[in-house]
Amino acid sequence: MKAISVPPGLLPFLPFMKWLPKVGGEELKADFLAGLTGAIVVLPQGVAFATIAGMPPEYGLYAGMVPAVIAALFGSARFLVSGPTTAASIVLYSALSAHADPGTAEYVKLALTLTFMVGITELVLGLARMGALVNFISHSVVTGFTAGAAILIGAKQLKNFFGVEIPRGGHLPDILYHFVQQIPHINWYVTTVALVTLLSGIATKRWLPRFPHMIAAMLIGSVAGYILNLAFGQEVTGIKTVGALPSTLPPLSSPDFSLDTLKMLAGSALAVTMFALTEAVSIGRSLAARTGERIDGNQEFIGQGLSNIFGSFFSGYVATGSFNRSGLNFQAGARTPLAAVFAGVLLMVIVVMVAPLAAYLPNAAMAGILFMVAYGLIEFKEIKHILRANKRDAAVMLVTFFGALFLELETAIFAGILLSLVLYLEKVSRPAIVTRTPDPRLPNRAFSSDLDLPQCPQLRILRIDGSLFFGSISHVLETFDRLREEHPEQKHLAIICQGINFADIAGCEALAHEAKQRKAMGGALYLINVKQGLWDALDSCGALEVIGERRIFQSKTAALHAIFQKLDKGICQRCDRRIFLECKEIPRVREESSEQAA
Repeated sequence: MKAISVPPGLLPFLPFMKWLPKVGGEELKADFLAGLTGAIVVLPQGVAFATIAGMPPEYGLYAGMVPAVIAALFGSARFLVSGPTTAASIVLYSALSAHADPGTAEYVKLALTLTFMVGITELVLGLARMGALVNFISHSVVTGFTAGAAILIGAKQLKNFFGVEIPRGGHLPDILYHFVQQIPHINWYVTTVALVTLLSGIATKRWLPRFPHMIAAMLIGSVAGYILNLAFGQEVTGIKTVGALPSTLPPLSSPDFSLDTLKMLAGSALAVTMFALTEAVSIGRSLAARTGERIDGNQEFIGQGLSNIFGSFFSGYVATGSFNRSGLNFQAGARTPLAAVFAGVLLMVIVVMVAPLAAYLPNAAMAGILFMVAYGLIEFKEIKHILRANKRDAAVMLVTFFGALFLELETAIFAGILLSLVLYLEKVSRPAIVTRTPDPRLPNRAFSSDLDLPQCPQLRILRIDGSLFFGSISHVLETFDRLREEHPEQKHLAIICQGINFADIAGCEALAHEAKQRKAMGGALYLINVKQGLWDALDSCGALEVIGERRIFQSKTAALHAIFQKLDKGICQRCDRRIFLECKEIPRVREESSEQAA
C-alpha cells in the first residue's frame, strides 16, 4: 500500500502517515509480540522508576502508557520506546523534593506541571528546528551524570535494602552519614529479602538471559517476603510492601498553571528538557544506525514534546526515550513504531489485570531491583576509555559526576554542559597554525610540516586549520606578529586556507591588516585554496580589495609560480636552499669576494 499524501505543513504533526499505511500482516504480528514483551518488562521498571522519582508507584506505569503511544506516533525513530527512565526520574526527584514532600498530592501536582513545561519546551524547540541543540551535550556529560545518578540511586535505597531509618532528601555525604549511624539497627529480615531479590536477578540474567531478570527478581523477592512474614509475622520481620496499585486506566489530571509555580520550576524544566531530549535522540540515533536509517532530530523533539504534554493530563510524569526498552524492542523484532504503540496499550491491559498483586511486593525487593538498575547504569568501560583517551572529556565527565553526587542534579547537568562549551571554545579559539614547505622526499614534492626542512628566506608558508572569528583572531594575530618579529627577512606570507571554512568581520579585518603589514615591509600576503565561504566573507567586508584578487589562488602550483616572480632574485642567486622547483631557473652565485681579498 502506498503512503497517503500529506501536505508538507501538516507532516510534522502527522508523521505516522509515512509508515502506518505500509504496515502489513507480518509487521503487525512482529510489532505485537515486541510490544507485548516491552509491556511486561516495563512493569517492574515503572514501579522502580516511580520510587526513584518520589512518585506513587502507579505513576511510573502511567508514564509508560499514553506518552509511549504519542511519542511513537509523532516521533521519527522506528525503534524508540518512550516512558519513565532512571535519569529523568532522579532529576525530577532532585528538582522537586526541595519544594514538596515526595509522594504527597502537592509533589505529584508539581511533577505533572514540570512534565507539561518540559513538553511545551520540547515542542517549541522542535517547531523552531532546533534539533541540533542536543549536540552541545557531550557524551562525557551523559556518562558522568548517569554514573553519579546511579550511585545516588543506590544510596537512596540503603534504607529500604537494610530496613533502617534515613531522612529523605540530602546529598550523598548526608545519606552515608545517617546510614553509618544506623548500622547497629539493620533489619536482617528485610536485608534477606533484598539480597534474595538482588542475587536472583543476577543469576537469572546470567543463566537465563532470555527471561526478564527483573520480573524473576520481583517474583522471587515477593515469595521470600511472603514466606518470612507468614513464618514470623510482619510485626516481627518489619517487611513492608508497596501496597496494591490501582487497577485502573490512567486517570485524568491537570498541571498547576499558576505563575508562581511556573517561575519556580522554569530552571528545572530547562535542565530536564535538555537531558531528556539528549537521551531520546541519542538512543534513537544509535538504534537507527544499526539498520542504516536516519532520524529527524526536529521531529523527535516534536514527538517527545507532544508525549509529555499529553502525559501531563493522563497522570504521567516526565517521559523520554528508554535505552533498555528501546533495545529490547529492537531485539524482539519490532518492524515499525507500532510496536511502541502496542507496548503502551498492552501495559494498560496488564495493569488492570495484575495491579492488585503489588500488595505482595516488598519494599526491600524493590530496593534489590533498584540496586541492579543502578549498577547497570554505570558504563565502566566507557569511563575507563574517556579517562585514558582525552583529558578534556575526562574533566567534563568528572565535573558532571561529582556535581551529581554533591550538588543538585540539574546544576550538575548545566555545569557539565557549560564546561564542555568552555573547553570547546577554548580549543577553537586557538586554531592550529603550522609552517608548510615542499618535501623532496615525498611524491610530487608534497607539502610537509617537518620542522627540519629548510625554509625559503623570503617566503613563509602557513596553513591555518580553523575558522577565523572574533574568538580566534587574538591567537592568529599573535602568530603573525611573532613571525614578522622573528623572521623580518621573510617579507612574503602565503596562507593555505583549505582548513578555513568561514570568517567573520573580525577575521576578515585581521587578514586585511596583515596584508597591509606585509606591503609595508616590501612583501605581500597571498591566500591559497580559498573556500567559497571565506571568499564571500572577504568580499562582503572589503578585505578582498585590500588583499587583492590577483594574490588569491586556487592551487599551490599556480600560487608558488606567481609568488616566485615577486621574490628578490638577488637573494635567490645567493640562496643555497633551493626550496621550489622554480629555484632551478636562477643561477647560483657564490660570495667569494671576501675570500679573494684575503
